[in-house]
Amino acid sequence: MAKKGLKSYSVRIDEQLLHKLHVVSAYEGRSTNNHIVILIRDAVEAYEAKHGRIELGEKKEP
Repeated sequence: MAKKGLKSYSVRIDEQLLHKLHVVSAYEGRSTNNHIVILIRDAVEAYEAKHGRIELGEKKEP
């Protein structure tokens, strides 16, 4: 059962890139899922540092 507030998202990824991601995640001592979440969080923080805080109003699907 997923934790409340967490959403699942599928992604298609090249097999070699996925294998490399597993290697990096293991090196960092993280699960691949947790490592992906950290990479996404870092990307959002970098975006907000450059463009300003993203204000969330009504939920909109892209």
